[in-house]
Amino acid sequence: MLYYLFDYLNKLDVPATGLFQYISFRASIAMIISLIVTILFGGKMINYLRGLQVKETVRDLGLAGEKQKQGTPTMGGVIILLAILLPTILLAKLDNIYIILMIVATIWTGLIGFADDYIKVFKRDKKGLKGRFKIIGQVGLGLIVGTVMFFNNDVVVREDITKNPDKTFLEEVKRFEVKGADGSVKILADYRAVNTSLPFIKSYEFDYSSPFKFIGDGFHRWAFLLYIPIVIFIVTAVSNAANLTDGIDGLATGVSAIIGVCLGFFAYCSGNFIAADYLNIMYLPDTGELVIFSAAFIGACIGFLWYNAYPAQVFMGDTGSLALGGIIATLAIAIRKELLIPLLCGIFVLENLSVVMQVSYFKYSRKKYGEGRRIFLMSPLHHHYQKKGIPEAKIVTRFWIVGILLAILTIMTLKIR
Repeated sequence: MLYYLFDYLNKLDVPATGLFQYISFRASIAMIISLIVTILFGGKMINYLRGLQVKETVRDLGLAGEKQKQGTPTMGGVIILLAILLPTILLAKLDNIYIILMIVATIWTGLIGFADDYIKVFKRDKKGLKGRFKIIGQVGLGLIVGTVMFFNNDVVVREDITKNPDKTFLEEVKRFEVKGADGSVKILADYRAVNTSLPFIKSYEFDYSSPFKFIGDGFHRWAFLLYIPIVIFIVTAVSNAANLTDGIDGLATGVSAIIGVCLGFFAYCSGNFIAADYLNIMYLPDTGELVIFSAAFIGACIGFLWYNAYPAQVFMGDTGSLALGGIIATLAIAIRKELLIPLLCGIFVLENLSVVMQVSYFKYSRKKYGEGRRIFLMSPLHHHYQKKGIPEAKIVTRFWIVGILLAILTIMTLKIR
């Protein structure tokens, strides 16, 4: 909303209001606001949750520090959601399809997590929201994201067709000429497309419609049969993986902030014609606005650590963890970097895999040997290290370091091709 106010004032030649035209300036303000909201509002929210007796019931897993965590307020994810949404609504262009999509993803997954926490806390049902309802909610979001990304005419790739005259896409939206500084004329075209960046391969994107070439003319139109199910899988998988990672103080929050920095960088490069051309990646008009959302997301995660770092004064609950995963998945899909998720979200992937491996091997060994055996002392993976006696704060810090390394490697894929 502030963007439109200052845009109007700028047209009236009011001094300094032109700053709001710069994405970097608005992103900086968004991060500052989100930090202020989490730090100032967070304390009041924690006291309010305590007053409502919204307390976490910690299962007895035989881990160090469990007793001191009993009674810690939960549902703190509300703080994160507010710190993301408020600066985004104030500073981003609200008619931007990508911003609308991110706001929907944030609220949607936040409500799923809130329902789960509400049932656990107020209905005294430790199981929370039934698994099938969680999955239905996540599939619903994936369906929305996939449908918008495939069918909406504002979701386009801009191509210089003087370089690629034979390249085909789903549908051309508009075409225009641009004169270069040397007097040359470029013909640019906006296309609806379901292409995504392939890491480590230069000048090539994966086209989701390519498996349907056997159909002949119009095969692009059938790409949604592959694209939308993949989007649904990614949204569901990442959301649940973030939920599993939220097991010790500050872990999911810190890792999410690191991922947010990387995705914000990609959003800036994809939405900037010069940067996209230099890095030889797809230019995605209007995705630059996602930098404002990413900045708010990073600020919210870092600010939440003020209260969530060890020893935590509040837990985010499923309200926060499901939302973090849903946001990360949607953001990666929006900037067409979903194939980088296994690398960038490596911590989430490892945590998820550790559970799958543990459960699968336990069932297999019980059948074969008559007794269930385990690969890890406990899963998810962070509990394995707790069982080994490593202090919780050290585990979190080491996971953050690994997360930073993975983020750097993800950014390096721009050059390692």
